Amino acid sequence: MSEFDTARRAFLANGALLLGFSMLPALAQAEFNAMGLPALADPRLPGSLKNTPLLDAWIQVAPDGKVTVCSGKVELGTGVRTALIQIAVEQLELQPGAIHFIGGDTALTPNEGYTAGSHTIADSGTALLHASAQVAALLRAGAAAQWKVAAETVWLAAGHVMAPGGRRMHYGAAVKGLDAAGLHRMAGTTSPLRAPQDYRLIGKPVARVDIPAKVSGGAAYVQDLRLPGMLHARVVRPARIGARLAGVDTAPVARLPGVRKVVRDGNYLAVLADGEWRAITAMRALTAAARWEGGTPLPVPGDIHTTLQALPSEDLVILQRGAPGMPDAARGPQVKARYTKQYVLHGSIGPSCAVAQLADGTLTVWTHTQGVYPLRAALAELVGMEIDQVRCIHAEGSGCYGQNGADDVAADAALLACAMPGQPVRVQLMRDQENLWEPYAPAMVTTVQASLDGNGRIAQWQYEVWSGSHNERPGNAGKLVPAGLRARPILPSRSLPMPQPEGGGDRNALPLYDIPNARVVNHFLPVTPLRTSAMRSLGAHLNITALESTIDQLAALAHADPVRFRLDHLGSSPRAQAVVARAAAMFGWRAGAARLPRRGRGFAFGQYKNLMAYVAIAVDVLFDPDRNTVRILNVVCAADCGQVVNPDGARNQLEGAIIQSASWTLQEQLQYGPDGIASGDWSSYPILRFSGVPERIEVALLDQPGQPFLGVAEAAQGPMAAALANALARATGVRRHDLPLLPPA
Repeated sequence: MSEFDTARRAFLANGALLLGFSMLPALAQAEFNAMGLPALADPRLPGSLKNTPLLDAWIQVAPDGKVTVCSGKVELGTGVRTALIQIAVEQLELQPGAIHFIGGDTALTPNEGYTAGSHTIADSGTALLHASAQVAALLRAGAAAQWKVAAETVWLAAGHVMAPGGRRMHYGAAVKGLDAAGLHRMAGTTSPLRAPQDYRLIGKPVARVDIPAKVSGGAAYVQDLRLPGMLHARVVRPARIGARLAGVDTAPVARLPGVRKVVRDGNYLAVLADGEWRAITAMRALTAAARWEGGTPLPVPGDIHTTLQALPSEDLVILQRGAPGMPDAARGPQVKARYTKQYVLHGSIGPSCAVAQLADGTLTVWTHTQGVYPLRAALAELVGMEIDQVRCIHAEGSGCYGQNGADDVAADAALLACAMPGQPVRVQLMRDQENLWEPYAPAMVTTVQASLDGNGRIAQWQYEVWSGSHNERPGNAGKLVPAGLRARPILPSRSLPMPQPEGGGDRNALPLYDIPNARVVNHFLPVTPLRTSAMRSLGAHLNITALESTIDQLAALAHADPVRFRLDHLGSSPRAQAVVARAAAMFGWRAGAARLPRRGRGFAFGQYKNLMAYVAIAVDVLFDPDRNTVRILNVVCAADCGQVVNPDGARNQLEGAIIQSASWTLQEQLQYGPDGIASGDWSSYPILRFSGVPERIEVALLDQPGQPFLGVAEAAQGPMAAALANALARATGVRRHDLPLLPPA
């Protein structure tokens, strides 16, 4: 049995919720390191309690009874803040508005690494579920001790411990009945959880707490943050990646109205002013005055996949089962293909922003990073301060999924705040700076060769993937753009593959279907032509597309309906079969349905990372050959994400993933070439418009009360892409192997 299979079985058998492989300590710690997490404290504890086992790191009760809930995970627009509040107050018998919630502050919250990979509810939600249940038990015990009654005779209600006869005390008074440790004690490995059938809030649609300010024009994002005496700054990035600043006359810029300082450090150039428009005006003048030389030539997009396959690689066999690799003459009917994906922009609607202030020996940075603790370490290295002198506070950003420019602009703010001690400094990237310097989703190549046996079942499967890194988050300071531009640059740490069972470029490269002979190889590319890092779903976007496209073709060779073919090969996974069957039934899928001109239906399935939510999607599309466009008529999605916390939030995330994946899959690709990056604005990087949104999206959640939380936010990206590929193949009669499926002429 492979390490992946061992880990997966341990996950399913034991409900290990953090990463699904606590039975593999070396692998687990490697993954924790990659996520910026500290060493395991107690691998037996559920969720992120493994790393932060003290109860009062998560739940705090003030002497007046006010409750504060802390999480190291942050709100990125996915609604997790609301869901985490629901989980915590479920056990504490409180309403969502009755607590103070803090997410992502290095001075106040647990270190949970990054908010990424659909881990928030599985990691932090599980920790809060158990921590709040144990705190609730302690509150009952503390009150019972003071009343000298059995703890079983008291209960919690609306912030008070209650007892027969009308006795009551608020939670702060109840804590006084505990020993001197209070809530500052280690979590236990078991928790007195409420029975799922008795849940008040978990599983219910609770209104999101982050929405009102966003729809009313309130201060919702870091871009909206204004501090007293704040300066505005703009940076000037090189005209091309790798270019050198040959010269610049800063004196005229320094004399412009409101300019407070011009900063030059090697190839790093910035200006600070007392107003935002004055900073923009000065930035433009500084841009015009700068002379750049050289730069790194890039391959043309048409050559990138050949380039990738020729680069030095670290070759990892991630699955070896049975005896794959029989000679072609010994195979049954087979499919052999190569699939590719271009570089993709994050395309965040709001360019990245950060605010920083150096005061009283502490550097405070307000940032929409996805990992306040890893960023803090990188910023401390960047500015030469001790790590405990740097504080990172998360503030939402308007558009953040994967690693966009948030960490880089936080580094700009930190450097410029150090240049102006005492004053807050706000740095806002411009659209072209965000697009030209963000870490892109990697271009990728996959190859697949699969065959059937005499009974029409899959007999052989060989799969290979070539991809650069999907995880270049800081880390060390060298992962930040400003660190490489200074006169004394800091080099980035070495790129490493993300280990299975989660993986990076090889995420979801392992087929879940019952295949007796299979081999999967990950060709990890440590160095590629462009800077890359995380984008939602990582390699799952292309891998599930290639895998599910191949399944459709094998079904055709077996003269089988593609849905029936999938069900027959998922016998070892009843939950996978259930979502496939539910999506097909909702869609009205009929075996052997007649093909209509230019109309195509497609089906696909995936379990995100083979560890998290199960998702099946069916789509109906209409292809216009004259315009080379697709109209998405109907999308049906069935998902099993374990115990559902907020059904409205889960549906929202699946719908959003479906729309975003449609945009990637049909049209998104970075424009670049020997002269550099060309996608500096929305006209040179078009995304799906409102007119392209599917006409109908229907989502069904297969709730599993009492089962572990399974991350759902990124789970639909791969299945939606694959369903579109299969639908387009049926609509046109031609299978397209390269993403985007409908590139501009």
